[in-house]
Amino acid sequence: MNLPTKITVFRIILAPVFFLVYFVPIWFGAGTSVSVYIMIPMFIVMELSDALDGYIARKYNMVTDLGKILDPFSDVISRVTFFLCFTFTGIMPIWTFLIIVYRELAITFLRMMMMGKGVAMAASIWGKAKAITYTAASALGLLLVSAERLDITFNGIDIFQMVVLVFFILAAAASAGSFMTYAVNVRKVLKK
Repeated sequence: MNLPTKITVFRIILAPVFFLVYFVPIWFGAGTSVSVYIMIPMFIVMELSDALDGYIARKYNMVTDLGKILDPFSDVISRVTFFLCFTFTGIMPIWTFLIIVYRELAITFLRMMMMGKGVAMAASIWGKAKAITYTAASALGLLLVSAERLDITFNGIDIFQMVVLVFFILAAAASAGSFMTYAVNVRKVLKK
């Protein structure tokens, strides 16, 4: 297992750890502020490692078939973990979460189907938009949770909550859009 793949696996391992850190204060009523000081660095490490593993793999010609499978899987695991936490605590609407989860499951199915045919599908502009909105929505959701857990109040908190909601909706819309373009491309390949 090369370095980029190890970084990717590390991100997969961090996802359930993030989940536990997020929920320990809810389950046990203790460690609320400590959870914030752990979750924020974990989030930053997970997001930076996503960029780092791909950069190292491409720059040093370390791209592997395992890495091509694990990288998108680790992205899904980490981001769905964030969104699950936010949905459970009432910050993210469940319908946006479901759109995202259904999209990820459907894309996984389509990728496996195309891999069986020996075809790798490239990411589209909608896929890039999805990744950006997922990251932005996750970061904003984490900031909102952190403010609540640290009892930080400020003028405009209601507006900030609305902005977070808008980003969750944008993430769901980008998710649906990326699925549609991916499905259209798969259909074109299957018609050949």
